[in-house]
Amino acid sequence: MVSVNKEIVDELREKYLKVRKLLDEPQDDHPEGPDCKTKNKAVGILREMQMKLENVINNSADQNIEVIGMLSIVWLNIGIILIDNEELKEAEDNLMRSVEILKGHELESECILPSLSTFNQLGIIWFQWGEYEKSKAFVEKSEKVYQDFKSIQPAREPRGMSDLFGIDNSEEPTPKNVLEKLHTLTLYYIAQIYGICKDHQRAAFYCHMTLQRQLELDDLDYIDWALNAATLSQFFMERKHFSQARHHLAAASHILKIYENSLIDDVGENANEEIKAAKWEQFRHRSADVARCWAKYGILLMSMSRDRLIERADNVDDEKEPKEDNKAEDAVDIETLESMKFTKLEVPIQSIAEQVTDQYLLDFNDAKKIFLNVQQWLDQAKKFYALETHASDYVYIMQDMSQAYKYLTFFEEDEDRQAKMHKRRIDILEHVIKELNPRYYQSECRQLWIELGETYSAILDIKLDKLRASDDRPTPHVLTKINHLSRSAIKYYQTFLDSLKESESSAPLKEFPEELVRPALFAYFHLGTLYNKLITPDKNAQIENIMNSINAYNFFVEYCNSHPDAAEFMKVELNVCKDLANLLPLKLNKLKQTMSEP
Repeated sequence: MVSVNKEIVDELREKYLKVRKLLDEPQDDHPEGPDCKTKNKAVGILREMQMKLENVINNSADQNIEVIGMLSIVWLNIGIILIDNEELKEAEDNLMRSVEILKGHELESECILPSLSTFNQLGIIWFQWGEYEKSKAFVEKSEKVYQDFKSIQPAREPRGMSDLFGIDNSEEPTPKNVLEKLHTLTLYYIAQIYGICKDHQRAAFYCHMTLQRQLELDDLDYIDWALNAATLSQFFMERKHFSQARHHLAAASHILKIYENSLIDDVGENANEEIKAAKWEQFRHRSADVARCWAKYGILLMSMSRDRLIERADNVDDEKEPKEDNKAEDAVDIETLESMKFTKLEVPIQSIAEQVTDQYLLDFNDAKKIFLNVQQWLDQAKKFYALETHASDYVYIMQDMSQAYKYLTFFEEDEDRQAKMHKRRIDILEHVIKELNPRYYQSECRQLWIELGETYSAILDIKLDKLRASDDRPTPHVLTKINHLSRSAIKYYQTFLDSLKESESSAPLKEFPEELVRPALFAYFHLGTLYNKLITPDKNAQIENIMNSINAYNFFVEYCNSHPDAAEFMKVELNVCKDLANLLPLKLNKLKQTMSEP
């Protein structure tokens, strides 16, 4: 700063020190951060610095890159404070003034840090305004400026922002470290923007790059990192990329273990017990979340393996393997997919990853291994998400356990063992439903009623198939069992439909909310089927059952006739209902005739 008067330099340094003290040093009355009054005081000092620097520029024949850097930092700081105060329009004005003065100088050592930070902050503002394309343009500009700076040969070292004001603060991160942190933030913001714009592939790629950089720079919050890695695994598993999903989950578990060890080792006498307890609680919470992500991995692997085997059976005459569906708009190309691994962690997480397979399951032994892991993960999750403290989460966990049993039955060939697995599902779900108040947990109870109806129906189908395959006359015990299963399924479907009514005395609902149309119509469809499966020698009871079946089918048909959208997504069931609504009255008339005959 040779061309700048030393008195001005000293004054700017003192003012910037005051600003940093106001913004960075904790205050006894505001430990969470500076209050509005303090921030406004900082802005006042920055305005004084702004006028001083603009006066230097206006009275100088030559551009001084250090003065340009300092002025851009002043406007940047004002903008950040205004963002914090939610004065976004004024913040944007100040940040754009920083952009203007930096134009053409972004790659200078004195300007690279304020350039990246300014573009990032503008991205945040436009994101908050819902202008995602403009937000993306700013953060992508930040990404390009960083890449251009890093490609300069010979390599340049960035100047620290405090250093530009003549402040030597060894406690601050090095300028090089700040540069990398700013770029990591850029990648994080880009990931968020692509996510909100439904460009899931690019969102996943940038999210992975963010996590990768945090690892490489050893700049990570262990809990947040593990949770983000586990969340990203769901992107992969839902697209059948189980190798990448398993890798990210194993990495999450590994990082959580490191954090747990750090908590165990933290035995300092001066450690705040409340803070330590809060850290342990957070660790248990997020460990449960990662365990649930692992469970989802296992359940999806079982489900997709089942679907794949069904598809192969349907195409048994075709010599070719079923093709994977890679036509989705956000399908990940192979080269990108292969790059999305944490090279630094591949060796330490190997033992964690190898506890479960990343290949499709082919038989019961394969499925059972996954099932037992799912059971273990969900048991771990229940330690935090207990029924007494987190009822809704507990319900979802138990539903996951039920689903794991459901998919396991597909791989089991023995019908009696299939039925026992479904019975285990019923035990799980009925235990939960008994503990819930339907008034306070209406949505959860409705899901459970539907699933219980489906599960009783599944056992019923197994028993009926076994009965049809036998030449023996059904025993009274078998008939009683079939009727019990039918009536139990009917009870739960009807309970679900009754819950849709305004009150217990109200008539059945004729118009369903959009989110309930499908489950409600499915309930009517199953009621029609179940009433038709009841077995009784009493002809009056038979007539009543057939009438109930006809009424359920007719309701389904009439609803679809008046709701074309419902008719479209329930097309298969609608055709069945129409056929049976026409056939069952014939059966009913025939039965009535036999009753009238002497």
